[in-house]
Amino acid sequence: MRLCLLLLLALCGAGITAAARSLSLRGSWRIRSGNGSLELPGEVPGCVHSALFQRNLIQDPYYRFNDLNYRWISLDDWTYSKEFKIPFDISKWQKVNLIFEGVDTVAKVLLNNVSIGKTNNMFKRYSFDVTGVVKTINFIELRFQSPVLYAAQQSRAHTRYEVPPNCPPSVQKGECHVNFIRKEQCSFSWDWGPAFPTQGIWKDVRIEAYNICHLNYFTFSPLYDNRAQEWNLEIESSFDVVSSKPVSAQVIVEIPKLQTQQTYNIELQPGKRIVELFVKINKNITVETWWPHGHGNQTGYNMTILFKLDKDLKFKKSAKVYFRTVELIEEPIEGSPGLSFYFKINGFPIFLKGSNWIPADSFQDRVNSELLQLLLQSVVDANMNTLRVWGGGIYEQDEFYELCDELGIMVWQDFMFACALYPTDRDFMDSVREEVAYQVRRLKSHPCIVTWSGNNENEAALMMNWYHIDFSHMGTYIKDYVKLYVKNIRKVVLAEDKTRPFITSSPTNGAESIAEGWLSANPYNTKFGDIHFYDYISDCWDWNVFPKARFASEYGYQSWPSFSTLEKVSTKEDWSYKSRFSLHRQHHENGNDQMLLQAGLHFKLPQSTDPLRAFKDTIYLTQVMQAQCVKTETEFYRRSRSEIVNGEGHTMGALYWQLNDIWQAPSWASLEYGGKWKMLHYFARHFFAPLLPVGFENQSVFFIYGVSDLRSDCNVTLTVRVHTWHSLEPLCSRATKHFVMKAGEAVLLYQERVPELLRRCGNCTRQSCVVSFYLSTDSKLLSSANYHFLSSLKEAVGLQKAHITAIISQQEDTFVFDLETSAVAPFVWLDVGNVPGRFSDNGFLMTEKTRTIFFYPWKPTSKSELEQSFRVTSLTDIY
Repeated sequence: MRLCLLLLLALCGAGITAAARSLSLRGSWRIRSGNGSLELPGEVPGCVHSALFQRNLIQDPYYRFNDLNYRWISLDDWTYSKEFKIPFDISKWQKVNLIFEGVDTVAKVLLNNVSIGKTNNMFKRYSFDVTGVVKTINFIELRFQSPVLYAAQQSRAHTRYEVPPNCPPSVQKGECHVNFIRKEQCSFSWDWGPAFPTQGIWKDVRIEAYNICHLNYFTFSPLYDNRAQEWNLEIESSFDVVSSKPVSAQVIVEIPKLQTQQTYNIELQPGKRIVELFVKINKNITVETWWPHGHGNQTGYNMTILFKLDKDLKFKKSAKVYFRTVELIEEPIEGSPGLSFYFKINGFPIFLKGSNWIPADSFQDRVNSELLQLLLQSVVDANMNTLRVWGGGIYEQDEFYELCDELGIMVWQDFMFACALYPTDRDFMDSVREEVAYQVRRLKSHPCIVTWSGNNENEAALMMNWYHIDFSHMGTYIKDYVKLYVKNIRKVVLAEDKTRPFITSSPTNGAESIAEGWLSANPYNTKFGDIHFYDYISDCWDWNVFPKARFASEYGYQSWPSFSTLEKVSTKEDWSYKSRFSLHRQHHENGNDQMLLQAGLHFKLPQSTDPLRAFKDTIYLTQVMQAQCVKTETEFYRRSRSEIVNGEGHTMGALYWQLNDIWQAPSWASLEYGGKWKMLHYFARHFFAPLLPVGFENQSVFFIYGVSDLRSDCNVTLTVRVHTWHSLEPLCSRATKHFVMKAGEAVLLYQERVPELLRRCGNCTRQSCVVSFYLSTDSKLLSSANYHFLSSLKEAVGLQKAHITAIISQQEDTFVFDLETSAVAPFVWLDVGNVPGRFSDNGFLMTEKTRTIFFYPWKPTSKSELEQSFRVTSLTDIY
């Protein structure tokens, strides 16, 4: 059984008796351009772009076309330098190290004009022995090389064969050869983001001095013994023993709430030493396990570890420990060829609902606690339980995973390889192995991480031959793929972490890919593993378009962010859908046209002659289209969890692409740059709800499925209503008898031929009526109302312009919007511009005269500010 206990590795400062001293080198440094013509102060952690912006030497890098205007920054070789004084007598310490938690990316490190090492991997921790170099007064320099020029240089040096792709598509306006540098891959551009290849010291840096012995790191994993039915804890500690003689130590591990205390006697020989301790958790105490959001509590336990060494040296560490198991189940399914692909947490099958996470900013120093809290709170507020940390970004900062632990967000963690083939020369592989070992040790104590994945889309890229490789050379690339992801990354992961599954790629056929030699002939096979699916041309209202897969880990549609978000980085001449700015900001080939094409299948396009109004209306319509498309697709996956049709089904995951934005631009995101909710995110609150009725048609028969993620059965009634577009009074309503909604299942609740439904309700045609439905028990609403359109809304008959008013009042920290409409209104969109916060619901179908909506501000605001900012739009307003 795969299991996992988790510690929020809060590596608190070691309490020690003169065992070590530490000096942080955070704060102000000097930054100098390659030719010395530009010199300025800059903060560490940070990057060159941020330093230039903070000194008003450049505009906001995101403003208009500045991603092109500021290319010179990434092409220059910058130097970071700092003079610092050691506040203790350096001669009294046997060992002094210079520690970098993260350097971005390629640099020579000098201390007091002595070269002490090099860096070339953004994702590694670097430790340099500076014992013989450090003084009381010191001068440190990091001489960076342009990441763009370094990547090109590495590519040119790889003369034996090409490692594609060389460059991104021209629409991305990106830089080339990013696969040759161990750096955030999307920093050279992506189809949703700009090219800002940063340079800088992006994480902590410090001096550490110690005598006798030093604790380098400690981490741990829980192990559940199925046979004995008890929890154990494996603790791994790494020491640097600088004493010439062995060091004896006593280790005391305490978890008070579990009445667990164990003492160990160890002896450390000189040199680098790993100590592994096995802690048995008291069997007489019930261990409360960690559960994903919506399935239980996120219980954690405080643990302390005290190392008492010779000569009164002490190290004390504290950590939060979480207990949970995770299994990836791939086994035969009755009535279907292939294998299942789903996750069990603590032995319980869980449908993974959520999205894909990309870096929240091109400049990581801008990603603070407040932003992470806002974005991740928005995940659980939309009833999600999972994020896939996508492999073209970064391994996120500790606080990201700590928040996911606390909020119950499961993390599918990619390693940072995406949409490319990679070199496998010795230096590259050595660097990757160190990167993977470091990241797994850093992260494995987090319960939120439920699987490791080797890469994003590289199995598919190779086997579907995205890069037009000559067939005679394919063997070389297949060998390289297996060498990188299987013989190196997988080998390191399994050695470091035995508590969670590892898959080589996403999408992959899982066990079938392994059986085919780690690369499947068709990685998109719906009967194995996970799939990624995109189709912008077919009608997204037609559920037959979507693959009935085991697990959908990527799918989605683009939309534009709100005008208030775009306004911050644009000017009046940019505010039209076909402006140079609008084309520049779109990094997906034909993306703007595809949005209008998809919207035009079911909606009339905006008709205003006022360019600004037309632009705002088009933005609104792209959000309507995106929300409705992703809703239809997600509901299809959720209703497929319990059935096999033509050998396909048992879908147990739906992670749409993508959660968040890296800048202000059209993308697949449901959260705009800064965190504002798009219409899609409000829809996600409904289509990821724990109890959901889903309506769809098949050959003129209307079906409603009930989908439950609940842990227990419940008695429910389904109510089906029909409205005409021209009346706020329902034309007819029908309620079923009470029935039992089974826990963790999707079942058929209702079916009726559409002609019968229309005839039963009288005076109804497909064009003149809309169906809504909800689940309740004893008149208490259990699900929000869902709806089904019987025709395209561009063909709707009787739809009137709705006059919607709002009276705003305040209740403590929340604001109440009492809405009233004159007519049935589809896709009612409430907007308060730049006032940060979210509504309780938005983008809804308003079929009743009045409705109350709440606004939850993220920062203090007032009734008057909201009244001034408030705008309401519904579908007929754009015609």
